[in-house]
Amino acid sequence: MARIGIIGSAGRMGQALAAAIADAGHVQSGGIDQGGDPAALALASDVLIDFSAPAALEANCEAAIAAGVPLLVGTTGLEERHHWLIDAAAVSIPVLQTGNTSLGVTLLAHLVREAAQRLGPEWDIEIVETHHRNKIDAPSGTALLLGEAAASGRGEALRDIELRARDGVTGARDPGTIGFASLRGGTVAGDHAVHFLADNERLTLAHVAENRAIFARGAVRAGEWLLGRAPGRYTMPHVLDL
Repeated sequence: MARIGIIGSAGRMGQALAAAIADAGHVQSGGIDQGGDPAALALASDVLIDFSAPAALEANCEAAIAAGVPLLVGTTGLEERHHWLIDAAAVSIPVLQTGNTSLGVTLLAHLVREAAQRLGPEWDIEIVETHHRNKIDAPSGTALLLGEAAASGRGEALRDIELRARDGVTGARDPGTIGFASLRGGTVAGDHAVHFLADNERLTLAHVAENRAIFARGAVRAGEWLLGRAPGRYTMPHVLDL
């Protein structure tokens, strides 16, 4: 039984996490939101799970380091400077950062990497994601995670070959690029499809999230996995031994 602290406890993911922690037989050591004290929560916890906001990441990392507890960062919308903070924290504590804690999405990313590597650059790659009307970032963290997997399969950096928007007279598709499209509406928890398109055939690898419970269950499993790990930066594939 582990004591798990939730950063971002009042949000939809925070509420789903509370239920998943109880279902797994663990104890929620507490929860904080904007204005809360991550240092006190860290001291009361065996592991912290953060689904708050990028602006809170620095304080959350500092609290986890000071208490010597593992940290799972599921917050999306991170920028390069946030990854620097995570890298610095990982020198002292185990940190798992991911755009999606679903075990199904973790396996999907593995399959996308394999497909991109084996099919080769003759196949165009397009990633389409759909989320609820209130999501504030696009493309989603999961779409970017899948894009990173596809780019990795081709031996490329995603930033060098990504195409996030098309508008107006764009001309023909640039060979080797990875395109993104984001749809927003309703109460969709998260749909993601990676399309591989070649002459006269298409392959689609997809995942559908029916509710947030799948992300919460995956986060709790990842939190369990982090307990007792050496300092370092980890990802969800480590949890599934991929």
